[in-house]
Amino acid sequence: MSTTPSDPLLQVETTCGTLLYELQIIWDEVGETDTDRDEMLLELERECLEVYRRKVDQANRCRAQRRQTNADSEAELAAICSAMGERPVHIRQSDQNAGSLKEELSKILPQLEEMKKRKIERRNQFVQVLQQIQIITNEIYGSAKLVSSKAVVDESDLSLRKLEELHRQLNELEKEKNDRLKQVEDHLTMLNSLCLVMGMDFKLTVAEVHPSLGDSEGFWSISNNTIEQLATLIKKLQEVKIQRMQRLQDLGTTMLKLWKLMDTPIEEQQMFQNVTCNIAASEHEIAEPTTLSVDFIKYVEAEVSRLEELKSSKMKELVLNKRLELEEICRKTHLVPDSQSAVEDAIEAIESGAVGAATILEQIELQIAKVNEEAFSRLEILERVEKWLMACDEECWLEEYNRDENRYNAGKGAHLTLKRAEKARSLVNKLPGMVEALASKTLAWEKETEVEFLYDGIRLLSMLEEYTILRQEKEQERRRLRDQKKL
Repeated sequence: MSTTPSDPLLQVETTCGTLLYELQIIWDEVGETDTDRDEMLLELERECLEVYRRKVDQANRCRAQRRQTNADSEAELAAICSAMGERPVHIRQSDQNAGSLKEELSKILPQLEEMKKRKIERRNQFVQVLQQIQIITNEIYGSAKLVSSKAVVDESDLSLRKLEELHRQLNELEKEKNDRLKQVEDHLTMLNSLCLVMGMDFKLTVAEVHPSLGDSEGFWSISNNTIEQLATLIKKLQEVKIQRMQRLQDLGTTMLKLWKLMDTPIEEQQMFQNVTCNIAASEHEIAEPTTLSVDFIKYVEAEVSRLEELKSSKMKELVLNKRLELEEICRKTHLVPDSQSAVEDAIEAIESGAVGAATILEQIELQIAKVNEEAFSRLEILERVEKWLMACDEECWLEEYNRDENRYNAGKGAHLTLKRAEKARSLVNKLPGMVEALASKTLAWEKETEVEFLYDGIRLLSMLEEYTILRQEKEQERRRLRDQKKL
């Protein structure tokens, strides 16, 4: 046997030739005819051709499979590039003889694996963003919009552009979430203030809206329903606050009237200073804790009831005190009050129940206000009257002094008496002008008010006229005496 050639085809030919040679030797020994030999060779050739055909068919199928594998891999690579928004990778060149199918596949597979890896990473990014979007969406919309807990990623679009869109959507949702958290926080702050002022339990109140609102950690419900219920609750509590505030202000006003009526000591009034100081306060100015609580309002109501009962028991005394106050004002302003019998009749009416004590007190209060108003308008004239009366007193003293024959005798205090006499003469000389000015002022006052100016029940102009006549008579008497002395 010769040396095996390196070329596989030559080796096959050598092996076939050797086998045919051995077959010829066998046939020769057997004595096969040429016809049998031709038939056997033909059969052998058919069998070899059949084997070759099977191998060729198998090779064709393998080539087709490889081409399909290459095409599928390239298509998958192109699909991944398209989904990720990247330019497709072209492995095949224009020159078809550039490489075998295996070489082509060896170039595709690494890039395909790399793109699959990048796709998985990109998909994970999408999943993280979508999960965050779903979490915030659930927080915002609550049960009104049910969102699946599992993020569904659109495999056909994993581009950076789409990822940026989702990030923008996430940022908008996070901003809306922060705005809602701030809104809920403001609502809770307002509710806490209202509950504090009205003595209500803040946590129990907000827990009725949503259990999470009582959590101090800030994990609050921010759904539309929660925010709407908080706003409604604030409006409701503000209305309750205004109602309680008005009630407390009414009680405070009544309390002040009763204190003034019964001259309540300051020490006793101090206990309710926080009530009376808020009589004219607006709704937002009342912020002291428990100022508008139910218990505190009941406490103030009890005090007002006590004062009302006390007022009823002291009403007779109050009427007399107010009457004395009126008389004192009239005395100081030289006005004449109503007769005493009117007061006695009022007290009898109170005791019999015919007239309410509050009505009598109100009438006296109106009289006091009227007298005070009139006293203010009479003030300037009364001051002039006081000066005139003082000058009249000095005039009387001077007349007594002039009738004293020993007035010039030296004695203890004589020089002081002389000085007083000099001042009295100076003041008496001014009396005519003083009377004339006072009469002019009084006439103007009466013309303006259309009421006579009375001084202790007597018309002032009549007093001035009477004084003028008396002064003239005294002057005539003095002239007559002087004439008589001359005679």
